Amino acid sequence: MSNEPNDTEPTHDEFLPDPDEVEYPSTLRITALKAEQAQQAAIERAEQWVQGQETPHVINFEDRAQLRQLLTDRRMELLEMVMEDPPESIRALADRLGRDVHDVHDDLYLLAEYNIVHFAEDGRAKKPYVPYDTVRIEVEFGLPRGDESESTVSA
Repeated sequence: MSNEPNDTEPTHDEFLPDPDEVEYPSTLRITALKAEQAQQAAIERAEQWVQGQETPHVINFEDRAQLRQLLTDRRMELLEMVMEDPPESIRALADRLGRDVHDVHDDLYLLAEYNIVHFAEDGRAKKPYVPYDTVRIEVEFGLPRGDESESTVSA
C-alpha cells in the first residue's frame, strides 16, 4: 500500500465553505465568561436564532488572561485598521502600520485561527478582511445575583 495521496480521497479544503457563500452576522462578540455563563448565553442565542433573530458569532475565553494574550494593543490596532480600510495585501497592511511584514503576518494568522480575520485570495496576494461590522469585547465583573460578598463578616 502506498502513502502517496489518492486523487479520489477528499481533502480538508473540500469541506470548507466558499467564503463568499458564508453569511456572517453584523457583530462578533469576544467574551470572557465562565463555562456556565457561556453555556447559558449560547442557549439564549440558540433560542434567538430559532425565533429568526440575528445572533452574533461569539468567541468565549474562560480565562481573561488568554483573551488579553490574543488581543494585545498591537493586534487590536491591526484589527481596527483591517476593519476600517481592508488592505490589498499583508505587506500593504504592514506598511500602513509601520511594522515588520512577518510580525503582521503572524498576528493576522493568529487572529484567523480564531475566525476573527479571514483572507480573500487575489492572485498571489492574500487580502485580510473582517466579515463583521462590529467586534465587541465583553468582560463581565460582579457577583452573581443572590450571592453575598465574601467581605461580609457576621458577628
